[in-house]
Amino acid sequence: MTTKAVDLSIPKQVQHNAEHGLKLRDEHGFGGTEVGEHMAEQLAAGGSLSEQEVRHVAQYFPRHSHDNLKQTGKDGEKPSRGYIAWLLWGGDEGRRWSEKVVAQLDQQDD
Repeated sequence: MTTKAVDLSIPKQVQHNAEHGLKLRDEHGFGGTEVGEHMAEQLAAGGSLSEQEVRHVAQYFPRHSHDNLKQTGKDGEKPSRGYIAWLLWGGDEGRRWSEKVVAQLDQQDD
């Protein structure tokens, strides 16, 4: 039985979210860490991540799902640090994508 390779390419919406997070971080001077900024640069560039990098992205979200994600910067308010950091890691779409890919990788390993 042959196994199909897991697609590690970064979805367009994840790229867009990372770009938006970088823009907000630059504009407001806060949000995320250097590690998050580096990951956002990788995500925004598109292409593919390694298996280890996708697992790293997926590990971010459960640890930070309690952060202030409702303060998005719309209607003239400042976005929260947590919201910017969340976007740097690909936002909600980044969470769904990375968790799906990790599940596929884990299934492939079984």
